[in-house]
Amino acid sequence: MTSNKKYIYAFIITALIFGTALVISNYVSKKKLAEISTIENRLSLDILSSETQYSLLEETSCKNVSSTSLSQELGDLSDKVAAAESQYGADDPRVVSLKQYYSLLEIKDYLLMKSITAKCGTNPTFILYFYSNQGDCPDCQKTGYVLDALHDQYPDLRIYSFDYNLDEEAIGTLERIYNVSDNLPALVINGDPYYGFRSLSDLESSVPALKRLATTATTTSASR
Repeated sequence: MTSNKKYIYAFIITALIFGTALVISNYVSKKKLAEISTIENRLSLDILSSETQYSLLEETSCKNVSSTSLSQELGDLSDKVAAAESQYGADDPRVVSLKQYYSLLEIKDYLLMKSITAKCGTNPTFILYFYSNQGDCPDCQKTGYVLDALHDQYPDLRIYSFDYNLDEEAIGTLERIYNVSDNLPALVINGDPYYGFRSLSDLESSVPALKRLATTATTTSASR
């Protein structure tokens, strides 16, 4: 009888542990979904704001076009997507959906700004950055840091980053248009592809568009 009681107690304890673990797991899952939904809602509002700005910019005169306002908007969205990816994992289906939506918004901004700057006769520098975060691109993170430094130095740069492995046909179309291979990291600067890690000084000295920016910045600084 005593032996049977031990088995019963062991069964009850095991059931309690399993039940507690199940309840905690369900709670964590629900909390995770709620947090992602909150991020999605915030992202949707930011996207609506950006798309409204795009429509306004299409109708505005050249003198009213700001080359940096939309960059800031996209930067804020990028931070939210990166936070969701870091917290929930790159493979989470809803995180993937957020990245796809954000990537489409980037492409829309890229096409719109190319159209506006062509209409206004300006000649900005566009950088398309293709990366991978699946562990098969050890230099991708370093390249990201270089691009951050580059943008800090030249705020008018238009830099767009795309996950090369993201299942989004529009990104695939971009890759085909510019003949981007899987030799990552890859940069497409004003239509010309560059592969592998490049330091800030290397980019400024070897890429014509960036070389012009560096020269102009040096000349401007010297004249002050």
